[in-house]
Amino acid sequence: MRMSAQHNLVCLKIAIINVNESANPLIFGLLRLVLLLCLLLSLSAQAAGKVFTQQEFDALLGEGRTIVVHVHADWCGVCKAQDVEVNAAMNSSLFKDVVFFEVNFDNQYKVVKFFNSKTQSVLIIFKQGKEISRCVAVRDSVELQTFLQQALP
Repeated sequence: MRMSAQHNLVCLKIAIINVNESANPLIFGLLRLVLLLCLLLSLSAQAAGKVFTQQEFDALLGEGRTIVVHVHADWCGVCKAQDVEVNAAMNSSLFKDVVFFEVNFDNQYKVVKFFNSKTQSVLIIFKQGKEISRCVAVRDSVELQTFLQQALP
């Protein structure tokens, strides 16, 4: 899904370049506006989960809540592929009782170390106060969906 959005943005950029601004300033302005809106929408769709805080995580873990933690980097292609499936799960009523956190691999050093993560693109599932499963660098959508189903009751 993300590939087609990127492809559409490239096509839009080419269309803007090929439109002569002086020949039709209205069309040129509209294309620029559409490109800006597409860029804003693509940026907002990348995050998958709440920003991680140790206090909230510890409280939810103590309550026995089911938690999915995603150790993520904005520059990571695998993380972006994982975001698609994590966002789909977050928006599914099946996962309504699951809390999703995102840990920034580049900025939240202590948290990355706390989760014993050596790399980005790590997904960890906690149930009843314990880690039950972890996957690293998985980008296949079927494999990710199967992994995330472990968070279901």
